Amino acid sequence: MKRLTLLLAAALLGACSILPQSEPLDIYLLPATALPPQTQRVDWSLRVNSPVSNQLLDGTRIVVLPEPGRVNTYQGVRWSERTPQLLRGRLLDAFQDDGRIKALSNEEQRLQADLELVSDLRSFHSEYRDGTPHALIRLEVNLVDTRSQQIIASRRFSASQAAGDTSIAAVVAAFGKAADQLSRELVDWTLNQGQRATP
Repeated sequence: MKRLTLLLAAALLGACSILPQSEPLDIYLLPATALPPQTQRVDWSLRVNSPVSNQLLDGTRIVVLPEPGRVNTYQGVRWSERTPQLLRGRLLDAFQDDGRIKALSNEEQRLQADLELVSDLRSFHSEYRDGTPHALIRLEVNLVDTRSQQIIASRRFSASQAAGDTSIAAVVAAFGKAADQLSRELVDWTLNQGQRATP
């Protein structure tokens, strides 16, 4: 009986050794440059919702188009959050850095707000152009009056940034610069449209 137990233990150990090893992962945050703070303040509140997205972008994988029409992901690397939440966090940081809207929230907090940003994430990937990866972010945005549920204004935001080289670190840095550009434009647009809608 003791011999059988030892044989079973050896067999189990052998079976464990043939199981596939988990893929080592490098986790990346989205780099960000803080917006300069503004002194002007508004008296309305804003809720920034996570963008909706297709299944490809609703995850943590970093998506790349090595050639037109072919989709892949970088191996061994992930974003720190699912892409819609990653971008929502970047936008909230941009509004907080700007400082003109003091009352900010997101949809998970279930707080009442005067206006809300509802968006559709159409692109958040890198694509190769003439051998150089470019980070591309496209976001369809609606600014909505939460009381009437009417759309106040709509706009498509698009930002693209070339990477310094083909390394994943350079690609991630390019995503950060593209997100910086998109965030600056979206913050200014939201403030302008919001002020018109809430005299």
